[in-house]
Amino acid sequence: MIRTASLGLVALMLGLSLLGPLFLRASPYHINMAERLLPPSARHWFGTDTLGRDLLARVLAGGRVSMGIGLAAAALSTALALPIGLYGSGVLGPALMGLCDALRSIPSLLLALALTTALGGNTVQVILALALGFTPVTARLVRSSVLAIRGQPYIDAARIQGAGRGRILFCHILPNILSPLGAQVSFICAQAMTVEAALSFLGAGVQPPLPSWGGILQEGQTVIFSAPWMILFPGLFTALTILGINFLGDGLQGGIST
Repeated sequence: MIRTASLGLVALMLGLSLLGPLFLRASPYHINMAERLLPPSARHWFGTDTLGRDLLARVLAGGRVSMGIGLAAAALSTALALPIGLYGSGVLGPALMGLCDALRSIPSLLLALALTTALGGNTVQVILALALGFTPVTARLVRSSVLAIRGQPYIDAARIQGAGRGRILFCHILPNILSPLGAQVSFICAQAMTVEAALSFLGAGVQPPLPSWGGILQEGQTVIFSAPWMILFPGLFTALTILGINFLGDGLQGGIST
């Protein structure tokens, strides 16, 4: 039931972010200083921001950016971690895992902040920085799963029948680690969204005028007492989405363990 509810919540947030702008007349980029910091009303459901832009349009557009970055970072980190984890169980294991452990010792936010500062703050570079930060954790998961499966009787049977290392890895081991990997991807997506929001809040993430939930929160911190809706709505969308993704990951993990 929790898995269904969390999936519904994530689907709702994703649907609102993708389809909501199609039904809005307001643009997330249109500046109207005469309407700055208007409270929620029938014309502007979420109010307006410091530049008079419709906050609902900004929040929905920011959802596309924030969730897109989270999904892209999770996919890229998984793509990088798979070969490291699969081949980390062999001769290259100590060197690869030593590198992963070194990267894991650095907090993900600090590592992402350093990488975005070095690379820049556009969307592609933020995704790359987040993916590199989360790759070591996934690589460790893949390697531990490979080592656990490698000792199963059906792997020995495949080896006796003449299957090579590559065939065993990709035909017998890889399909059996996809389930725990799917749960890990959901957790990485939620964590990447959290770190991206923190980066944007610090001014090192997605750069204006492109909206993201963290960026909108950063803009609203200066007017938190006079215009609390600037913090309330993007914060609510961020919290609900990340909560839904985490519960979905917990549900997947619970389904795997049973």
